[in-house]
Amino acid sequence: MAADTIADDPRPYRVYLAWFGPGLLKVGITAEERGSARLLEQGAVCFTWLGTGPLMAARRTEELLRAALGVPDRIPYAEKRAVRSALPATEAERSAEIAELHGRAVALGGWPESLTPLAYQPVDHVRVFGLGELPPAVGAVGELVAGGAVSGRLVAAAGPDLHLIADVPEGSGSAGIAGGTAAAGGAGAAVIVLDTRLMTGWELVSAGDRELSVPVREFRKEASVQDGLF
Repeated sequence: MAADTIADDPRPYRVYLAWFGPGLLKVGITAEERGSARLLEQGAVCFTWLGTGPLMAARRTEELLRAALGVPDRIPYAEKRAVRSALPATEAERSAEIAELHGRAVALGGWPESLTPLAYQPVDHVRVFGLGELPPAVGAVGELVAGGAVSGRLVAAAGPDLHLIADVPEGSGSAGIAGGTAAAGGAGAAVIVLDTRLMTGWELVSAGDRELSVPVREFRKEASVQDGLF
């Protein structure tokens, strides 16, 4: 929700718990009328509602979870896309951590009286994003550069991130990515992620038959662990 939302906003708000990958969860709030739009925008792999009520009650509940359980309200997109490359295969596995967090949250004392708790009901976005049948992404475009090109076949989208099957040549920024995996679409192909926010101010034109020629950063396993969650 916008940081400058007025404190006396009369609309009902919902508190949600979102899961982005192994060990990476957050708490947040969104206007009830927006439904799950905010979760899709953030690239949440799965989520559940926690409660609904007035804006200030939702904010106090969000703060309660941050203080009592150490759950953050913000997660950098770099961490989200790194853990997205190692998602469990089934919905049950993907929702396990968020189910535990929901149970711990509803057991806390100190909830605002005006916030109505909501039952645990996970919503999974893997199919919505198109991630289900893909090999995991191995890296992300680090930056756009003058004269460079981003080329590949769009196969999935999660939040601002586009997942592309691309040929990643040597010298693209990570020798570990070059060579990729044949399962991603042919010899030398790999799935990489492009954060569309990098495209601000750039002209979008057809890449034609040009190869990928921008820096690509390899995902590393140590970036997928969130410390101090509970």
